[in-house]
Amino acid sequence: MLNVVAFCLVAQLATAQIRLPQPSPGASVMQTIGTTDVTVKYSRPAMRGREIFGTLVPYGQLWRTGANAATTLSTTTDLLVNGQRLPAGTYSVFTIPTQTEWTLIMNKNTAASTDAYKQEEDALRVQIRPQQSGERTESFTINFSDVTDSTAKLNFMWANVKAAADLRVDVKANAQANVERAVADKPEDPAVLQAAAAWNLAQGRNLEQALAWTDKSIGLKETFRNVWTKAQILAKMGKAAEALTLAQRAMSLGQASNDPSFPFFKDAIQNGITDFQAMIPPMPIKGKKKKTS
Repeated sequence: MLNVVAFCLVAQLATAQIRLPQPSPGASVMQTIGTTDVTVKYSRPAMRGREIFGTLVPYGQLWRTGANAATTLSTTTDLLVNGQRLPAGTYSVFTIPTQTEWTLIMNKNTAASTDAYKQEEDALRVQIRPQQSGERTESFTINFSDVTDSTAKLNFMWANVKAAADLRVDVKANAQANVERAVADKPEDPAVLQAAAAWNLAQGRNLEQALAWTDKSIGLKETFRNVWTKAQILAKMGKAAEALTLAQRAMSLGQASNDPSFPFFKDAIQNGITDFQAMIPPMPIKGKKKKTS
């Protein structure tokens, strides 16, 4: 009788949508890798004295890699997982653990479950190796570590086991796509055009395009920033005399402006003026004509 009452009470609470503590609480973790945001949403079951791998999580069987609803991973750009390409998007995360190797699966069905899973909907399958950890993880944990501007590790930890996948993003390709998208979205914004040109300059790529962007930026609104950027582009193209004139113009514009960022650029512009002057070959000295008798 008490069990029936308890069941009815739980059902009523669920219907009323009252928020109550969960035995496997939800969690999310986000990591930026270069220009890419990778987000994992999952639930965290606890050990509570139970034997985990090989018992609660059977070896050789599909595991939802968490509890409750499907664990999901979202990436804002294409991502390499252990060297295999995962297109930008959101995926459900499954694993098949064994004692020596795990199969990590990204599935296109974000609402998939162990019962509703279809292998033909997999976007990616890679092998990751579990390791024995020196510390016990009471609650199942997914996190990121070893983060650089283009790489990170995606870690799965529970009990005394840790398995990790290597993540990598093509930062330059993503940044270039962002630059071109920004120019397409705001083709009349002088600051966007200047920033896009500065990116191309920094990468040493497509200087003609960078020059066209700075010319348009200056035409819309001349500032010390876009004039200085154009000076550097011309210097890179071997046009030192033109670069010198523009660097001097950038210095004058900066000194006359109230732009609080100018002091951070002043030394670089002054050094540029000195460098550009040194790049200009000296004018040949005309020799005296010999007298003819």
